[in-house]
Amino acid sequence: MRGKAKAKVKKPSKFYTNLNINKKKMLEALEKSLGVVTQAAKLAELNRGDHYNYLKSDPVYAAAVLELENVSLDFAESKLFKEVEGGNITAIIFYLKCKGKKRGYIDHVETEQNQNPDKLQDALIAIAAAMKP
Repeated sequence: MRGKAKAKVKKPSKFYTNLNINKKKMLEALEKSLGVVTQAAKLAELNRGDHYNYLKSDPVYAAAVLELENVSLDFAESKLFKEVEGGNITAIIFYLKCKGKKRGYIDHVETEQNQNPDKLQDALIAIAAAMKP
């Protein structure tokens, strides 16, 4: 017997290599476009369908996309907070409607009796007045 046979190492196919390159291109484009898939696909010179196929077939890619979505959301929230700090009443109302529900900042009257629908508006006016320089 002559020595042990060496195991053949398979080289990745050209398709596999291109697939990884395309995923990286798409992730970079998604970052630049703040997660807008159509715009990212154009930047990456790929089809939108490629992105959705990658999401279904590659959990690592899907996790990276989810992280980019969180970054985009953080960016938008930071812009919203700047508007709130600047006294933008629309931004203040929007924020309170989204985040202040537990404190009574709601768009409609809940099904409880004896609620004053003007309470929210009065509170928002008071907050806006207090925030003005």
